[in-house]
Amino acid sequence: MLPVYPEAKHNPLGDANICSRLLFWWLTPLFRVGYKRRLEEDDMYSVLPEDRSAHLGEELRGYWHREVSRAEKDAREPSLTKAIIKCYWKPYLVWGIFTFLEEGTRIVQPVLLGKIISYLEYYDPSDSAAFHEALAYAAGLSVCVLTWAFLHHLYFYHIQRVGMRLRVAVCHMIYRKALRLSNSATREASTSQIVNLLSNDVNRFDQVTMFLHFLWVGPLQAVVVTALLWMEVGISCLAGMAVLILLLLLQSWPSGSCFHHSGVRPQLTQTTGIRTVSEVITGIRTVKCTLGKSHFRILLPDREGKFYYMSHHILYSPRHFTE
Repeated sequence: MLPVYPEAKHNPLGDANICSRLLFWWLTPLFRVGYKRRLEEDDMYSVLPEDRSAHLGEELRGYWHREVSRAEKDAREPSLTKAIIKCYWKPYLVWGIFTFLEEGTRIVQPVLLGKIISYLEYYDPSDSAAFHEALAYAAGLSVCVLTWAFLHHLYFYHIQRVGMRLRVAVCHMIYRKALRLSNSATREASTSQIVNLLSNDVNRFDQVTMFLHFLWVGPLQAVVVTALLWMEVGISCLAGMAVLILLLLLQSWPSGSCFHHSGVRPQLTQTTGIRTVSEVITGIRTVKCTLGKSHFRILLPDREGKFYYMSHHILYSPRHFTE
């Protein structure tokens, strides 16, 4: 008898050396298959043991139990945020250093480019020292570009992997908690709320982990750029920085408000829809158990506030639900 799910392919990342990990050579076989034909589900590699839900969930649960114990001793509410920080702060800090180096190379690039432009502006064929100095600036600029490209892809891959691990660990804890809820707790936490947590809310971890480091790298980068501009153009650079800060404030406030409303409304609609469907299915089962196949119609509100009917033909059709 063939297995229901075919055995996943071995993940070459587990056996890859340091060069293959840094340059993503372990993905070359997958790229070759994708070049010849369209990739299918069977072409995907298996999940590494350290990325599996059981491992990540149990690791986060250990920190959560420690946080609960400390909260009981201190007579306070336990904080999931503290448990997450204690669990993932070490790898996240390491990749924060990569962010600093990446943005540092971006700052050095215009400085070197300015030196090259200055050499071309005051070009002197007889000055061999300036020529060799310009070559050094060009070589430094090339190294900075290559370093930035290398660090950029390496950083985003690993930081997204950290976000994926955090999301999987939290989903593991939500599933585990949902299976152990009491009858009184299930009345307060509906199925739609749990579905929203697993489908919408946990996805925020992927976005937060990618851009959280820029909260401290961004201001530091702005200070360094302002200092460089001060040395070049003087106090006039403050006017340009003021305009940038003003535009940042004007863009962040309306866009943040719009994103908030655009994210809340679909969640409310989805929650209402899931709750309505759950109530309908529960009612259908009740009707079938109590009334048999008598004519029955259920009145349901749609999104526009109108009403429509589900006839007994739909309710009792075996294609829509199982006994």
